[in-house]
Amino acid sequence: MAKYGGKKDPFSAVTGSDNQQQNVISMRCTTWKKKKLFSLVLATVLTAATVLPCYGASTKEKISNAQAEQAAAQSQLDSIQSRIDELNSKKGQSEEYLSELNQQLDDLQNRLQELQDQYDAKQNELVQIQADLEDAKAKEEEQYEAMKLRIQYMYENSSGNGYMAMLFSSKSISELISRAEYIQKISDFDRDLMQEYEDTVDQVKEKETQVQEEQAAIVELQQQSSDQQEAIQELYAAAYQELRTYSAELDDAKSSESALVDEINSKADAINDLIRQAKEEEIAAQKKAEEEAAAAAAAQQAAAEAEAARKQAAEAEAARVAAAEAANAAAKADTDTSSSSGSSSSDSSASSTTTESPSASDTSSSSSSGTYLGRFKLTGYCSCSICTGQWSGGSTASGTTPTAGRTIAMGGVPFGTKLMINGQVYTVEDRGTAYGHVDIFCSSHSEALSFGVQYADVYQLS
Repeated sequence: MAKYGGKKDPFSAVTGSDNQQQNVISMRCTTWKKKKLFSLVLATVLTAATVLPCYGASTKEKISNAQAEQAAAQSQLDSIQSRIDELNSKKGQSEEYLSELNQQLDDLQNRLQELQDQYDAKQNELVQIQADLEDAKAKEEEQYEAMKLRIQYMYENSSGNGYMAMLFSSKSISELISRAEYIQKISDFDRDLMQEYEDTVDQVKEKETQVQEEQAAIVELQQQSSDQQEAIQELYAAAYQELRTYSAELDDAKSSESALVDEINSKADAINDLIRQAKEEEIAAQKKAEEEAAAAAAAQQAAAEAEAARKQAAEAEAARVAAAEAANAAAKADTDTSSSSGSSSSDSSASSTTTESPSASDTSSSSSSGTYLGRFKLTGYCSCSICTGQWSGGSTASGTTPTAGRTIAMGGVPFGTKLMINGQVYTVEDRGTAYGHVDIFCSSHSEALSFGVQYADVYQLS
């Protein structure tokens, strides 16, 4: 994993202790000039370690801010979509309720029309009853007038007392019986006619009363239906207003939903662009760090070569001086053989000392533990998001799986380089820190924090 995702890790800042680190490294060097050169290279590498994690820091912050804004917009969108679902449900219920009320209004309207038809029919029936009553009254008048004429005729054409006179004026029994039967028939006819009239009048009045009562009942039903219709119309108006309110709120919610969707999509595009930018910055920073480390290594190599050339020149000059001194001693050999021998021996000893000195210097930077690199800063890290950011839980920069007790991160050396630290052999498998700063992989974040900041001698084995 590319440690810290280009961000500055918690222990990568160069502090005043780095000067002490440089001093320790300097004391390990053989010569004063090599000490100065190595200190300069180390300072350059540590400066790169300080700058490297800063690459992309602002970009990462922009990504974090954009993601937070996107999450906030998504939360608002979820809330609005929930509200839209609620409004759609309420709108559907209102529409269903309006449909029911409208059906009730239609039914009541049909009922009112039926009642009106019934009322009109009863009104027509009542008119016919009134006509029948008038006809009966007219017949009564006719009968009454006919009876008056008959009585008047009988009175005018008979002597005595009406029917009795007619009976007694009979000339025979048969005529008497005939007249009696005639009078009986007339009386029965009149009685029947009067009874018929009375029955007719009673029936007409009874029917008139019934029709009036039915009309009154119809009017009452009409009033009840009208009141019910008015109540339903009020409910309909209220439900319709509620439906309009739900529709308006739904339109506003859908408008907000569309705006939030556009915002989320825009934030997603911006985040993708920032991620690409961060990756490019990370690659550029890593490349720069590797180039600086390579330059530092080349400068160190050049310094070593220059030092070796200086040593060779010094040795040649020493040999020249020794040869001159040997020639002078040979010239005096005839007078002082022992002195010449002593002088020669002394010069040989000096020459031997001068020759062996570089060998001692060369062996001071290596041991049975490998090539000594210096005293480096040590920190710990793990694969959590705090330590590795967006690369958490992934592979190392070299493609291996990070393992506690094996994996370390350091720039300036190839992947696979073996380093011995405090008697433990580690393998460089990750990046994120510059040369001179070793980040040791731990199995947990608590272990990484407990490790803190340490310093140790580092040896390269391969």
